[in-house]
Amino acid sequence: MKRKLTLASKLTFLAVMASTMAFGQINTPRPSPAGSVGSTVGLTDVTIEYFRPKVKGRQIFGAGDDFLQPYGQIWRTGANAGTKLTLSTEAKIGGQEVKAGTYLIFTIPDASDWKFMLYSDVSLGGNVAGYKEENEVLRVSAKPEKLSGIVESLTFQISDISEDNTTANIQFSWADVSFKIPISVSFDEVVMKEIAEKTKVNPSNYVQAANYYLTAGKDLDQALEWVTMYLAEGENSKQFWNVHLKARILAKMGKKKEAIETAESSKEMAANFANGDFGYIKRNEDLIAEIKGKKK
Repeated sequence: MKRKLTLASKLTFLAVMASTMAFGQINTPRPSPAGSVGSTVGLTDVTIEYFRPKVKGRQIFGAGDDFLQPYGQIWRTGANAGTKLTLSTEAKIGGQEVKAGTYLIFTIPDASDWKFMLYSDVSLGGNVAGYKEENEVLRVSAKPEKLSGIVESLTFQISDISEDNTTANIQFSWADVSFKIPISVSFDEVVMKEIAEKTKVNPSNYVQAANYYLTAGKDLDQALEWVTMYLAEGENSKQFWNVHLKARILAKMGKKKEAIETAESSKEMAANFANGDFGYIKRNEDLIAEIKGKKK
């Protein structure tokens, strides 16, 4: 009887301790806090989730065991559970096709040639000891840049997004090292398909389609036809911002006289709009000056 009572007492004590630990823990900052960065490149959402270790005066990258991350060894490229890259659509990374999905990022640091890998089994986390080459979906080289200053906390960025939204860089920086991995996306087929389908349903999409044709350098005659069709509907001709779009298309086509007349019309409507011109007076003035070869 005494033995059973002692066992019951022990179980009660353990339950109380567990309850105390569950409800009495104090939240403190992590040594390597969680971070994330994301951006849309073209129509592709690119997201990186990672943990950010700090330098804390340590030697981070180099040859030999005196360094936190020695050259030539696979690294989880962050702390704790490692680093995840997610793509919402297919993309090219380092010139290689990568399907939409979530991957772990691993690297192999080196003085002159880092290796950047994507790994398909995200359950591996930061366990580099369980790394299997058959789960690699990508391995590319990256040239490291020696930084003049120290980046204290490991940092990822989606940088250098191109004007046409087709390229960017995955940028890594920590300690005195930085490198970039190029990423490129294609969205023209998707946009063209939507133009074909959605302009039939919603005529207001003609303006968006015309603007895409203008910026992508496609058929300007078609772009002009679409924006003209839209402006001819109802009160649309009073939308000076879309009249300005027509002026830009005409200018790109080399129809200078018509472009200037259209820009002047847009400017006048913008100047007389009760709620303000939204910057279109200057936009039209700049466009006219550009057509005339007089940069403002």
